[in-house]
Amino acid sequence: MLKKDNLRFGLLLGFIAPLLSLVVYYLVKFYPLFSVKDFLSFVASNKNQITAISVPCLVLNIALFTYYINSRLDKTAKGIFAITLLFAIAALVLKFLL
Repeated sequence: MLKKDNLRFGLLLGFIAPLLSLVVYYLVKFYPLFSVKDFLSFVASNKNQITAISVPCLVLNIALFTYYINSRLDKTAKGIFAITLLFAIAALVLKFLL
């Protein structure tokens, strides 16, 4: 299933991987002390956390991108790359506008 060469599949993978990474980050760092609402308000008030959270999310996408490039599944890799760019731009915008 992960060997598909499809742009939509790449977009889906590129979108799900950072969300999965965000959930794991929340569970490891914040779960016992903060609810999801408290976590989001903490991130909004501390700009440093935006960077700390976005980096693991983007690293997971970079690993996926590298795997699909090396597997010569270029359409899927393009989708992952596009979503990675969108997440990176969104993180920068959030960091400087909040």
